[in-house]
Amino acid sequence: MGTRGPIPRHKVKIKWSPNFAYAVGLITTDGNLSPDRRHINFTSKDLEQMNNFQKALGISYSIGRKSNGASIEKKYFVIQFSDVFFYSFLEQIGLHRNKSKTLGPVSIPSKYFFHFLRGCFDGDGTFYSYWDPRWRSSFMFYISFSSASEKFILWLRCEIKKLVKVSGHITKDSKKSTLQLKYAKREGLKILQKIYSSPLVLCLSRKRLKVITALGIVGKSL
Repeated sequence: MGTRGPIPRHKVKIKWSPNFAYAVGLITTDGNLSPDRRHINFTSKDLEQMNNFQKALGISYSIGRKSNGASIEKKYFVIQFSDVFFYSFLEQIGLHRNKSKTLGPVSIPSKYFFHFLRGCFDGDGTFYSYWDPRWRSSFMFYISFSSASEKFILWLRCEIKKLVKVSGHITKDSKKSTLQLKYAKREGLKILQKIYSSPLVLCLSRKRLKVITALGIVGKSL
């Protein structure tokens, strides 16, 4: 009888929680499943994002650096780790290799959906605000979610509408071949108050501060 190889270990505790759902949102937007069916990769420009990711999953690995495209400057932080059980779980809920243009629905318990959505927002989401010159003293703000997959954007829109009764609208960036799901002011506020349901939730602090500053201008809060 041949010698058996090492028994795979659970490195990530697979149990739904606010932090776990947040990490799944980050992987959905900024993560990648390797072709070997065991490694999970996560990349971000924000060191805080990398630390939040590890905290959310209860893991601790060295954080590397990498360049992107033709650039030789290593602007991005990266983590790679092996966990066949977690990899399999991610596949079961809807993630897969080379998912950027083919991602569809992700099986997230409704109880944790907005924690997942906060992860998506911190990954590929955007918040911006401006004074609208068309009306005097009119301050506008938008929250948006981006993806190259139309199926994923349509699913995300459907889930948000089901849970907070807002519709938003979808635009396309033809240069980057991405879709943006956008929510303005009144609708956006409903979503923001859900994803930042507590000042203690794990999140990218620079985005949360940007939101708080803009809401303060119109006399709103999270």
